[in-house]
Amino acid sequence: MDEKDVFYGKTAEDAIEEALAELKITRDEAEITVLDEGKKKLIGGTKAKVKVVKKQSDGAKAVSFIEGLMEILNLNVVTELVSDGDKIEILLTSTESNKVIGRHGEVLDSVQTLAGAVANIGRERYKKVVVDCENYRSGREQTLIDLAHRLAAKAVEKRRRVALEPMNPYERRIIHSALTDSEEVKTISSGKEPVRYVVIIPNNEIEGGKPYTVRGGRGERGRDSRRDSRPRGGRDQRGARGGAPRSGAARGKKEIHFGTFLGNSGNTHNDEE
Repeated sequence: MDEKDVFYGKTAEDAIEEALAELKITRDEAEITVLDEGKKKLIGGTKAKVKVVKKQSDGAKAVSFIEGLMEILNLNVVTELVSDGDKIEILLTSTESNKVIGRHGEVLDSVQTLAGAVANIGRERYKKVVVDCENYRSGREQTLIDLAHRLAAKAVEKRRRVALEPMNPYERRIIHSALTDSEEVKTISSGKEPVRYVVIIPNNEIEGGKPYTVRGGRGERGRDSRRDSRPRGGRDQRGARGGAPRSGAARGKKEIHFGTFLGNSGNTHNDEE
């Protein structure tokens, strides 16, 4: 126990009042533990003993958790609590940012989910927590916005719907928001977690007919192909030619499938997020 957090007085209340005055905090801002009520005796009496510390904010709790987690993972990370209001924002800086972020932001997403759970312990209303590293999320967001507009144009050109690869709720919202004002397409989410994905539907969609596919999973750089777009390794994880991902949109709907896996980094949204 840190003795600097321990205070004494004739009574527990006296000790608490002394602690609050010294720490310059209110009772609501303090975590108080009475260690010894003390004994009121002329001979052999003892003072009351209490432990008083300032309560951690939700953001501070999340930061403490992340710092402990990074230590366990043996990653050298500096944390900065950028915002600690209605929305908690934490910025991570590291010489090993690739490990902190992970493939497609998977590690960073996991850290954010855990930090959010810690920050919201005991809260009735959930407070959003965003954890970023080296401004990864802002760069990722712009990439997804550009992708949304590019594939929307392709959907309109080919008059076929486009189904993107599975994304987390955060990234799906970015796609929806990027196209929410479009007069040429609408977006919906389909499938079930963890393989829920966005579908871009052009207003000029042709019902039935053979869908347009993207060759090689590289977007618009490759030639149009009559073959299925297949992920690396050659195995078609989407099933039948031109079908939806296995999480699958309803059968009978013809969709374009964008082969690049966008992974985890997250209006006609039709989304449960």
